Amino acid sequence: MMQVSLQTLQLLQVFMEDPSQPRYGLELAKRTGLKSGTVYPALGRLEHDGWLTSEVEEIDPKAAGRPARRIYTLTNAGMAGATQAARRYQAALPVTLRERFA
Repeated sequence: MMQVSLQTLQLLQVFMEDPSQPRYGLELAKRTGLKSGTVYPALGRLEHDGWLTSEVEEIDPKAAGRPARRIYTLTNAGMAGATQAARRYQAALPVTLRERFA
């Protein structure tokens, strides 16, 4: 089982809100408040470990007015791992915080 930092768990929680919804790095950075220097390495590790898959979106950069984004999707293994990691973090919280985040 992969070691999951609190920052990585924050990213995974965004994916877990709607596991079928693909996400991109800047969106994840905005949603979590994490810096890109934290987000992109974590996404790379999650993809390397099979928790995410990624692909470059198929757009015309000139028509879109921006470069193509790398889109990440949560895998079944990622969903299972994220759920287990969230439970471990929740179990480690003091009872008062555990009730708040239940």
